[in-house]
Amino acid sequence: MTHFSAFSLLKNALTGHKNWTEQWPDAQPKAEYDVIIVGAGGHGLGAAYYLATQHGITNIAVIDKGWLGGGNTGRNTTIIRSNYLYDESARLFDHSVDLWQNLSQELNYNVMYSNRGVLMLAHNVHDVQSFKRHVHSNRLNGVDNRWLSTEECKEYCPPLNISKSSRYPVMGGALQERAGTARHDAVAWGYARGAAARGVDVIQNCAVQAIRRNDDGSVAGVDTDKGFIKAKKVAVSASGHNSMVMATAGVRLPLESMPLQALVSEPVKPVFPCVVMSNAVHAYCSQSDKGELVIGSGTDQYVSYGQRGGLPLIEHTVSAISEVFPIFNRMRMLRKWAGITDNTPDRSPIIGKTPVPNLYVNCGWGTGGFKATPGSAHVFAWTIAKDEPHPINAPFTLDRFRTGRLIDEAAAAAVAH
Repeated sequence: MTHFSAFSLLKNALTGHKNWTEQWPDAQPKAEYDVIIVGAGGHGLGAAYYLATQHGITNIAVIDKGWLGGGNTGRNTTIIRSNYLYDESARLFDHSVDLWQNLSQELNYNVMYSNRGVLMLAHNVHDVQSFKRHVHSNRLNGVDNRWLSTEECKEYCPPLNISKSSRYPVMGGALQERAGTARHDAVAWGYARGAAARGVDVIQNCAVQAIRRNDDGSVAGVDTDKGFIKAKKVAVSASGHNSMVMATAGVRLPLESMPLQALVSEPVKPVFPCVVMSNAVHAYCSQSDKGELVIGSGTDQYVSYGQRGGLPLIEHTVSAISEVFPIFNRMRMLRKWAGITDNTPDRSPIIGKTPVPNLYVNCGWGTGGFKATPGSAHVFAWTIAKDEPHPINAPFTLDRFRTGRLIDEAAAAAVAH
C-alpha cells in the first residue's frame, strides 16, 4: 500500500505524478467468498474495511453495478453532524462523529474532515423552542450542542442576514462545533484502498441481478452479469436501490426512493466559515475547499430513480438561500445534480439481519447517509461478522415496523426534510 508522506509527494511531483502505484486493483470476481457486499459506496467499502481490520475476515468482495463511489457517496453535500433528538439516533451518529475525528490518520488518506461547525437557524418561536429542546437532549447524551443568540450567530457566520425586517428574521441558532464536512470521494477512495490492501476484492461495473437462496432458505450467493458468485454471507448496502436488490431475495423493505438535489455556485474566495441549515426557508449551505457554495434542501416530492430531479425545487432552494444570505444574490449557479435516497417511514435507518439467514441490510438513510459513514460501516461489519447487532444499531431493526417501536426522526432531526 502506498504510504503518503511529504517526501513521497515531493518525489512524485518531480516526476509529473506518473509513478504512483495503483490505489487498489480493479478485481475480477472469484468463484466464492466468505462475504459479498453489494454496493461500493462509503458504507459498503467501510464495512469491508472494518471486517478485515477488526474481525479478521478478508475473503470479501464488494460489488457495484457502476464505478466505486459513483452513487450517493459522490452525490451528497458532505455534511457531518450528530445533533439528533432521540437517544438511539444520538448514539449512532455521535459514534460516527467520533470515528470521523481520526479517520484520515487511520486510513493514511486525507478525507479532508473539517470541524467547521453546523449552525441550525431559528426563525420563529416554534423553532426556538424546538432547537433548545434539541440542545438539552443532546447535552444529556454527551453530544455537543449549544444555543447562540442572534448576534452570536452573526459573529459565527458573518454573511448571515440578521435584519429584523427580513422575511425570515434570525431569532438564534443551535451550534454543534464538532460537526462539519469531509471530502466524499476521498472517503470512498480511502476505505477502498485500505480494504484492498488487506485482500478485499473491489469489483466495479458488475451489476447484481439477484440474490440466490439455498433450498433451506439461506443465502447461496449472487447472480451478476459476470456470472454466479457463491457466498456464505451477503450484505446489501445499495442506497436508493436497496429495495430492488432485496426484493430478489423475497425481502420486502418499507422504503420509498426519491431524488435529493444539490447544487454548487461559481467558486469564490473563502467567505463562508461553517455549515448553516434553516428549516423555515428549507435550505442549507456551506463552502467547499474549491470555493464553491454547496447548497441543498429536501427531497423531491415524488418517488423516482431519476438522478436529475425537478427544477422548481432548485428555484425554491436558491430563493431560500438568497433570503438568508443576500450577499450571494448575484452569484451564478455552476451545476446541479441529484442522488437517489431510500427513505423509511420514520426517517431512521435499518441496519441488521433480515428474515433470510445470512442476509444483512444497511438501508433507509434517506438524506443523512454520508454523515454516518464510518459509524454505520463499523456497526454493520460487527453485525455481519458476529451475526448479531452491535449495541448501537440494535434498535435499528427491520422488525420495528412490525412492533411499532419506531425512531421517529422525521420531524425531530432538525433537518428540512
